[in-house]
Amino acid sequence: MSKLFKKIGKIILAIFESFFGVIDKIIIMPISRLVYNISKKTTGNNSFFSKIINRPRFLIILSLIFSVICFLLVDNKVVSLVDNDAESIENVPVKLIYNEEAFVVENVPETIDITITGRKSDVYLAKQLGEFQVELNLSKYTEAGSYKVYFTYSKNINSVHYRLDPSYLTVNIKDKVSEEKTVVYDIVGSDELDPKLSVEKVTLDKSEVVVKGSEDAIKQISSIKALINVADKTYTEAGTYELTSIPLVAYDNNGEIIKNVEIVPKTLTGTLILNSYKKTVPVTVTTTGKLVSGKAISSITINNNANFTVDVYGDEEAIKNINSIPVQILVDGLGGEATIKREASIKRTAGVRYLSAKNVTVTITFGNEEQKSIDITNITHRNLADGYSASIISQGNTTVQVKGVQSNINSIESKDINAYVDLSNLTEGTHEVEVKIDNNNPLIDYVVTKTITVKITKN
Repeated sequence: MSKLFKKIGKIILAIFESFFGVIDKIIIMPISRLVYNISKKTTGNNSFFSKIINRPRFLIILSLIFSVICFLLVDNKVVSLVDNDAESIENVPVKLIYNEEAFVVENVPETIDITITGRKSDVYLAKQLGEFQVELNLSKYTEAGSYKVYFTYSKNINSVHYRLDPSYLTVNIKDKVSEEKTVVYDIVGSDELDPKLSVEKVTLDKSEVVVKGSEDAIKQISSIKALINVADKTYTEAGTYELTSIPLVAYDNNGEIIKNVEIVPKTLTGTLILNSYKKTVPVTVTTTGKLVSGKAISSITINNNANFTVDVYGDEEAIKNINSIPVQILVDGLGGEATIKREASIKRTAGVRYLSAKNVTVTITFGNEEQKSIDITNITHRNLADGYSASIISQGNTTVQVKGVQSNINSIESKDINAYVDLSNLTEGTHEVEVKIDNNNPLIDYVVTKTITVKITKN
């Protein structure tokens, strides 16, 4: 408080020094020169006037009289010695007063702007004091409805004019209702969590909360979420962590936050269990494009390893179904060289948070293409619509041409070939369907041109 008084004192002192400097310059000094000149011209005469103006006390009294007259003129704004000024005070908080237990008030801004105008010294002092208070008092309204109301404000300097923007507004006062809502949790800040950690479980101390607000606002609520922020730097290892002051937020169907409702309680407590799920899987290579005629892939190594693996970290449900991590290499027009090397990036799939390797070097060697024929009888069907049965009625074997370098095709037998027919969009009746081969081996190429007859019946 003493600092404030000192600050005000310095401001007042500066104003008075400025004021009396102006008075001295335009009033006292000219009068003194006038008296001096008159005195100089009447020197040597014994006139009464000469005797009066040569008395120091008379000059002091005369200057004082003129000073008082000048002060009264300026104070009553008959004469203005300073320019008027204006200042804008932005984002002044609005204090809302109403019956919070019974009503909800809508369309009230959190802040408004105030423009102050007046003499520069008064505007400067008002801005330095900075005690701007704006209220919207609705305590007299006891029924729901729409009302035009004016803001009220405190004036720390009475000589300054205050203009509020807006100065009034139409508010909607609605009856407050309450309703119980189920709380779900949402994980935020996952990108900041150690990628080797995953959220195993979150337990909240409450599953239901009370939401208060207008009936319209409560109808808009789609969900109440407890926001679990896992970006906390203390989450460095797997374990159980106690959570406090978990914020609750109401959302509508579009995922937008609903602000004009009150959630009781405002925060929850709970526990967070972090775990580290890891699975080691092989990296497999798939190729796109066609080699030059007469050539085939002889071998593929990853980082000079025929069976290269990576550690996959992530959500338990996501990584348990991952059996391999694929990388793709374009081989179109290749095969003339004995060996090529290509850099490939390993991409994370959904649910995978961390891979022990991000990039690999794939080495591919080529050789002369050979081929052999294998007859198969075991053909399965896929994508049959629900409520139907299918049977293959073709007779005889289906011949498959197996292509690759000799050392790779020598070991291929009929049991290694996964042949199937795709029955997508087929209904009851007899159909001629193309035979396809499910091939995940980039060293082998299968060619089959036969179609088989499939009969589909309705169950």
